[in-house]
Amino acid sequence: MLIAQITDFHIKARGKIAYRVVDTASCLAAAVAAVAALDPAPDIVVGTGDLTDFGRPEEYALLRELLAPLDKPVYLIPGNHDEREAMRRAFRGDGYLPASGFLNYTVEDQPVRLVALDTVIPGASGGRLCDERLQWLDRTLAAAPDRPTLIIMHHQPFATGIAHMDRIGCDGADKFAELLARHAQVERVLCGHLHRSIQARVGGHAIVSTAPSTAHQVALDLSPNGPSVFVMEPPGYQLHLCRPEGGMVSHTAVIGDYAGPYPFWENGAQIDE
Repeated sequence: MLIAQITDFHIKARGKIAYRVVDTASCLAAAVAAVAALDPAPDIVVGTGDLTDFGRPEEYALLRELLAPLDKPVYLIPGNHDEREAMRRAFRGDGYLPASGFLNYTVEDQPVRLVALDTVIPGASGGRLCDERLQWLDRTLAAAPDRPTLIIMHHQPFATGIAHMDRIGCDGADKFAELLARHAQVERVLCGHLHRSIQARVGGHAIVSTAPSTAHQVALDLSPNGPSVFVMEPPGYQLHLCRPEGGMVSHTAVIGDYAGPYPFWENGAQIDE
């Protein structure tokens, strides 16, 4: 099974750009085209939050339009830039979002079980895993202990060293780690929020991964007082390959047009000219 992860689109109303710099709609269109052209094609696509910039209905309407070329199932979760009820209304017809409450859900009809976890605090930049959400997750994982499982959530449950982003991280991360330690079937936890590719081990066994944004990237600055700024590094996405023999391998790809591919070898010999 192959899973494509795209994240942090920050879609605005048609014709508007983000932070006076980023045409996020064009960026997402390029990302969708790249994912749609993959061979082999992914079995599903997940979008890990900050789907829109202000959570407005017109932003979700444009988002639906931009995602339409993907002919595989697409599963979305909200981020801190999203508005839970507006998102629920926009994607109600897709059938996977719950009718009320947190946007937590499972997808059971794939070789890998997908568990979606809503970390949003309305009006706040950081996220939270409160007791209600953690109890739901614990029950949900306990219901299928033998099925390889993938969790998707927006806020990363670990400190990254990018100080200004860690200040708006995920409250409840310690309890989340304790919970993961009890559920060895969790292969990966896929997050957004960081606008970079970052990995950490959480709960003793599970790899938690954040993916690059389809638009702008958070600057890589590990100094304790680094400013909250972004850069226009190449946008990207991730592919998560569930191997037949078990386990998962993750790849990060950049979006854009680049020279190549070029051969290393020609006529059985290494090229040296």
